[in-house]
Amino acid sequence: MKSTLKILMLSMLLMSGTLYSHAAFDGKGKAVKAKAANMTDAQKQARLEEIKARAEEMRDMDKSTLSRAERKELRKEARDLRREARTMSGGVYLSIGAIIIIILLLILIL
Repeated sequence: MKSTLKILMLSMLLMSGTLYSHAAFDGKGKAVKAKAANMTDAQKQARLEEIKARAEEMRDMDKSTLSRAERKELRKEARDLRREARTMSGGVYLSIGAIIIIILLLILIL
C-alpha cells in the first residue's frame, strides 16, 4: 500500500512539473505572440536577421568600458531578444511529466 502511494505521489509530482517559458511576454507585458501572429513569414525572417545582427553587435562590444547599469541593461536587452527570437521561430513545449509519460508508454508498447 505504501509503495503504491509513493508511486502515485511521484507520478503526480512529475506530471505537475513543467518547463515554464517567458517567451510569450516582452518586458512591457505586451504579448509578443500577438505581434508574431500578425507577421508574414518574410517579416519574421527579416526580424530574426535583425535580432541576429544586434546579438553579434552586442557580443563584439567592449564591455569593459561599460558601467554596471549599462551592462545590466545590455543583459536585459539580450534576454528580451532571445525571448523574441524563440517566439518567432516557434516550437513545442512539453512538461517533464508529459515527457516521462511518453517514454513510459513507448516502453510499454515496445
